[in-house]
Amino acid sequence: MDQNLEDFARWLFTQECVFIRGAESTASLPDPIFPEIAFVGRSNVGKSSLINAVLGRRALARVSHTPGRTQQLNFFLLGKRMYVVDMPGYGYAAVSKTKLKLFSQLILDYLKGRVPLKRVFLLIDSRHGLKPPDLSVMETLDKAAISYQLILTKTDKCSPAHLELLSASLTETLKTHPAAFPVLLSTSSVDKSGIEQVRETIAAFAF
Repeated sequence: MDQNLEDFARWLFTQECVFIRGAESTASLPDPIFPEIAFVGRSNVGKSSLINAVLGRRALARVSHTPGRTQQLNFFLLGKRMYVVDMPGYGYAAVSKTKLKLFSQLILDYLKGRVPLKRVFLLIDSRHGLKPPDLSVMETLDKAAISYQLILTKTDKCSPAHLELLSASLTETLKTHPAAFPVLLSTSSVDKSGIEQVRETIAAFAF
């Protein structure tokens, strides 16, 4: 391919992106024929808004005022080149304990057994930084030796000084997590800052 990564990313995110299926068990996962990246985060972190911004769609991933609405693994096929996976949010107490246990097991089974999964993007609300549930997910990903990368969301709501301190702190924290990719991404789905960098990072796995 003669395109460089920047050109390829620009091309990829102008291609069709279609919803393939929502998987509620590992038996209903799509065939593992494309590279995959997945987004995960706390239920109120702005995951659906970020996915829509990255994919350039207004309502591909469902945006809800009620946290915890994503209750399955939602697979989107981007440009017939890769799957983008919207994972259930975690840390939302209003979901029943039985359902929460099933979601948690589904996430773990998917993470540990999905060969084409290239990277998990763990979303962190820049206003609040890492919370105990985030650290728990990081430890799980470390133990499973699954590459993951932190993406800060809602940076438009924070001052530059706050973001600078938070980024420095998180960069140090990442050094103690063996499966964490060391580069932190900062984004806003409102002013679209950082979106192109996320796109290039994702496109590299299909390049």
